[in-house]
Amino acid sequence: MKKDYSRSGTIGRFTKMELKAIKDIEGASSTQRMQSDLWPLDEIVPKKAKFPCCLVWTPLPVVSWLAPFIGHVGIGREDGAVIDFSGSNFINVDNFSFGAVARYFQLDREQCCFPPNLAGHTCKFRYKHAEYGAGMTWDDALRSSMNYFENKSYNLFTCNCHSFVASCLNRLCYGGSMDWNMISVAALIYFKGKWVDRMSIVRSFLPFVVVLSIGVVVAGWPFLIALLSFSFLLIGWFVLGTYCIKGLFEC
Repeated sequence: MKKDYSRSGTIGRFTKMELKAIKDIEGASSTQRMQSDLWPLDEIVPKKAKFPCCLVWTPLPVVSWLAPFIGHVGIGREDGAVIDFSGSNFINVDNFSFGAVARYFQLDREQCCFPPNLAGHTCKFRYKHAEYGAGMTWDDALRSSMNYFENKSYNLFTCNCHSFVASCLNRLCYGGSMDWNMISVAALIYFKGKWVDRMSIVRSFLPFVVVLSIGVVVAGWPFLIALLSFSFLLIGWFVLGTYCIKGLFEC
């Protein structure tokens, strides 16, 4: 009598559970091969504006004069070209807005999830990551975010350059997280970023020092209090919108 393997839950000599385990192992193996096959990146060359796989930052005119911790951010492709969201329906490529890069932090591609298929996810967000738009390579993930933000309106307070970089990091599932937002992106570049050179430090803080000095001399301590209040209001707005009012900062 011929045995019906489909009813007994077996296919050939393997059960369905065994076949699923084999597929998971094959998917994980292919992912490990992809990550081990990551080609070496070129060196960071600030003079040529080449920052491979880096978060980059530069001060903003006027805004950074009043609050030096506020700036413009972008992210580098694997070839070192910097891309940034600098206006409505516009992504800048290899021409960083608002001046040369002042600060950067190189990200580790080994901490990204580049799944060749659904079973090949190395992160814990397999289905969520696939639905969000996972990339098989670094540049593939960045390209998906570029396509998305090319149809978005820019707003300094709700949908800005930090939103774009956060989207890129979420598509990369960088550090095993899909919770990147404006605050976490700003904190990463602020606390771990490296200055390009001493002149970068000067042009980032000198305007603030000049404005602060003139304001205190002309208006006295009330100017300092007003400046601190402005900074706290900015921080409070972004913290409140990111963690307390769901959907406010969703581009």
